[in-house]
Amino acid sequence: MAAADAGCSNFSVYPPPSGAGWDQVPAILARIVPPQFPDRDFDVTGYGAVGDGKVDCRPAFAAAIADCSEAGGGRVVAPAAREFYLVNGPIRLLSNVNLYLEAGSTIRFGANPADYLPTVLIRYQGIRCYNYSPLIYAYGQSNIAITGSGALDGQGIRWSSWVASSAADWTKLLQMVAEGVPLEQRIFGAGHHLRLTMFEPYECRNVLLQGVSLRGSPFWTIHPTFCTNVTIQDVTVSPGIDNDDGCDPDSCTDLLVEGCIFTTHDDNISVKAGHGADAQGLPPCQNLVIRNCQAAGSDWGGITVGSQTGSVVESVFVQDCQVGKCSDALFIKSSSETGGAVKNVFIRSCQVSECEVLFRIQSDFGGEYGDSPPLYTNINVENIGCGKVKGTAFAIDGDARNPILYVQLDDIAIGSAGVAEQVQNALFVISSNVTIGGQPVTISGLF
Repeated sequence: MAAADAGCSNFSVYPPPSGAGWDQVPAILARIVPPQFPDRDFDVTGYGAVGDGKVDCRPAFAAAIADCSEAGGGRVVAPAAREFYLVNGPIRLLSNVNLYLEAGSTIRFGANPADYLPTVLIRYQGIRCYNYSPLIYAYGQSNIAITGSGALDGQGIRWSSWVASSAADWTKLLQMVAEGVPLEQRIFGAGHHLRLTMFEPYECRNVLLQGVSLRGSPFWTIHPTFCTNVTIQDVTVSPGIDNDDGCDPDSCTDLLVEGCIFTTHDDNISVKAGHGADAQGLPPCQNLVIRNCQAAGSDWGGITVGSQTGSVVESVFVQDCQVGKCSDALFIKSSSETGGAVKNVFIRSCQVSECEVLFRIQSDFGGEYGDSPPLYTNINVENIGCGKVKGTAFAIDGDARNPILYVQLDDIAIGSAGVAEQVQNALFVISSNVTIGGQPVTISGLF
C-alpha cells in the first residue's frame, strides 16, 4: 500500500482511543431539548382548508400559522383528510408553531415554480444564494416543529426535467463565488432551475421534526441549515428524484437524528458544512448524534459526511444504525476544490447488509481538483458487522498535499469482500480485530 512521504516525525502522537470521544455525547444530548408548545390548537379546516385534493389550502395554512404565532404559539392542526391538502406554494413556519399532521392527513405540494416565488435565502449544495422557496421554509425562527403521523408529498417526479437543466445554473453559481459576487446579487428563481429542498429551516433555533413521513422530494429532503438545537426523530423518508438525500444537517450545532428510516436514491444521511470559498468563516457542523436509524437503501451512500465540507465538520457520533444495500456504506468525502476539514468522527455498533465499499475516505470526490485539499483527522470506526462487500472493504484515499491523519478501525467483521484495502496518502491508520471471511486482516498506513 502507498502512503504519503510526509515525514512521520511531524506526527509523533497517536490518536486517542476510539472510545474517548464518546464521553462528549451525554453533554451534547443534554443541550438538545425539543421545543415545547402551549396547549392551543388552530385547525386549518377552520381557515378554509379542504382535504379534497382540489382546493388550494396554502392561504389557510398561512393564516393559521400566523394566528398561532401571534397568539404565542401552539399547534396548527391538519386533520385526517378524505384525499389530501393541496398546497400550491411553500409553507412558511413561524416561531412557536408546531405544524401537526394527524394520522390520515397528507399535504401535497403543487409543482408550479411561480408559486414558490419570491426568492428566499437558501444554501444550494453548500453555496448561499436566493432561490425558489423550499416547500417548507423558516428563516430566523425559534421553537418550530412538524410533528404527528401524517405525510408530506413533494411530487418530485413533476420536477424531473430540472435534474438536467439545473447544471447551467449550478455552474453559474460556482462562477459567482469564484468572481466574488456578493451574496445579495446571487439571485436565481424565475427563469432558473436550481431545485427546491423539501424542508429547510435556515438560521433557526429549537427545531423538531418528529413522526411524519416525507416522500417525493424534488431535491434534498431534510436540510436544516445554520440551525442550533435540532431534533429529527422517528421520521420516514421515501424516495424523491435524483439528489434526494434523506437528511443533510448543514453547518448545524447540537443535532440529534434518532429512530428514523431513510430510503432514497442519493445519500440516506449526509453531514455537510458548505462548499469552497463561500463557506470560509461560516459556522461548522458540530456536535451531531445519529443513532438507532435505518439507512435502508440507496444508490449511493448510507451514512456519509460530505461532499460539502468547506467550513469544518467535527464531533459526529454514529451508533446502533442499520445500513441496507448501497454503494458506500460509511463514506467521508470531499475534494480540494471544496476544502475544509472533517475531524473527530466516531462510528460504532452498526450493521451493514451489502455494499460496494464498507468504509471510504475520499479526497477527490467528483474528480474536483483545486488548491485546498481537505483535512481529515481522528476518524474512528468500531464494532461493525457487514455481510458482503462487492468491491473494496476499506478505501482510504488522501491527498498527498494534506494526508489523512489518524484512522482507527476496531472489531470489524466482514463476511466477504472483493478486495480488503486500498490505502494511500494516509498516516497512522491503525486496525485491530478486523476480519474478512473469518480471516484476520491488517489495515494500516505509514507510521
